[in-house]
Amino acid sequence: MPSAASTSSAASVPSHPSAPSAPDSVDQLQARLRAFAQARDWERFHSPKNLSMALIAEAAELVEHFQWLTEAQSQQLAPEQLEEVRLELADIFIFTLRCAERLDIDLIAAANDKIVINEGRFPVTRG
Repeated sequence: MPSAASTSSAASVPSHPSAPSAPDSVDQLQARLRAFAQARDWERFHSPKNLSMALIAEAAELVEHFQWLTEAQSQQLAPEQLEEVRLELADIFIFTLRCAERLDIDLIAAANDKIVINEGRFPVTRG
């Protein structure tokens, strides 16, 4: 199942910040991802079902980097391993953005709504 996420690899992507012309908002990034998929005729594969399945596969790849590490080791990754984790997180983000776009979900609004829900479910009880 093709996507912008599945085309990246740690070996071919430099480990420096994105170029200044790179999208810096969710809307701009979604437009860039949509254009990427459309240019390759991949929109037909990007159903919510397929995107959510790809997302979970990428999440499993992220978990592989931490499997069997101690808590301390998981917070002190070698630079090469950190770069691989960075790109796995990017894959997850890309599939999340694409799925949200296909379902017309505003992720910023959804995240803010979820924070409000969690604040009610988990009130501060310190002190």
